[in-house]
Amino acid sequence: MTNFSASSLFAGVNAGVMNSYAVLSNLYKDGLTQKNLSQAMTNTNLLTSSYGTTFASYLSQNFGRLDKNSDGTLSNNEVNKLINQISNRGLSREQVSSLGSMSGMSANAQATVMDHFNDIDTNHDGYVNSAEVQAYILQSKIENRKQQDSTRMINHTSLFYGDENADDKNSTSLLSYKWIQDDNNNK
Repeated sequence: MTNFSASSLFAGVNAGVMNSYAVLSNLYKDGLTQKNLSQAMTNTNLLTSSYGTTFASYLSQNFGRLDKNSDGTLSNNEVNKLINQISNRGLSREQVSSLGSMSGMSANAQATVMDHFNDIDTNHDGYVNSAEVQAYILQSKIENRKQQDSTRMINHTSLFYGDENADDKNSTSLLSYKWIQDDNNNK
């Protein structure tokens, strides 16, 4: 599993959504409407980075769902509800796909979360939260360590080396084993 922090994923997404909303909402006196979002997306001077464009695009694409009171304007309250939902419930598969890379998550880590989304989503609610991602990362590290230990044991143990007291490799005992010493263990 690629190394990344579950908390940084969620903090990055929340910060990106909030920062994009703050920048955009301050530009329009009539509030952040779908029309204003569309206009901002075409104005390269407003959103100078792909970071801002990605989060603004997310707000635009999900405008109807985020505008809870259907007044045609995204309010600070409505964006805070999204932030709280991400913090408490987690990210949907679509949110990880569209926002994950802009949160600071590497492409490899994002691909891992996407490939193992159903395994990570242990309560099967369609969202992965920070605790689920962190538990998956920890479990992956444990499994990786078990595999390394198993491989090391296989590579450094011989059932056919002879008995424990034998000094030569021609001993006929097949039932005892002896650790094969590698250069790192002899230092």
